[in-house]
Amino acid sequence: MESVKQAVLLSGGIDSICLAYGMKPQIAYTIDYGQTVANREIYVSEYICNELGIKHKVIKVDCSELGSGSLANTKNLSISPSEEWWPYRNQLLITLALMQGIKDEITELHLASVKSDSFHQDGTASFYQRANDLVSYQEGGITIHCDTLEYYSHELAILHKVPLELLSMAHSCHISNVACGQCSGCRKQLRVKHELNMV
Repeated sequence: MESVKQAVLLSGGIDSICLAYGMKPQIAYTIDYGQTVANREIYVSEYICNELGIKHKVIKVDCSELGSGSLANTKNLSISPSEEWWPYRNQLLITLALMQGIKDEITELHLASVKSDSFHQDGTASFYQRANDLVSYQEGGITIHCDTLEYYSHELAILHKVPLELLSMAHSCHISNVACGQCSGCRKQLRVKHELNMV
């Protein structure tokens, strides 16, 4: 039987922290693709991996000139469904993680999108199925998984019994390496903390 080597895409946000804690994969990838908050995402992700004993790799490819919205500190495009929308971002992150993952001989790449992400086309079950189909068509034998889509963020935290001290490290701000408290990412994090009675 072929051995399974799992990797998680870890951004340092609540959802990916929950996934990493629940799975304890062999390796986690954090990607600095030129987003405004890359430094904090890397810091949090390294902390989480150290706590959980997961190997951590940072992939750096500066795509800032191609971004839009709050994550790129630029104006949104007219077709943007949200303030943080970055065109083809999840597709980009999957591709970059796979390029490293094939060198690391991973067999599964796991991502954390939740129910509330479905207003983005690349946060839906259909997107992840199509991504897996495309990747499966190519060399490498890696499969794409997003098993978190049926949960909201707080449900994911409860499901995996994630310690509150780890969740308190999460960084979801789209604007700054110090949480602004105003953007949609910060508002989501505050909502999840209320739902988990953390505040």
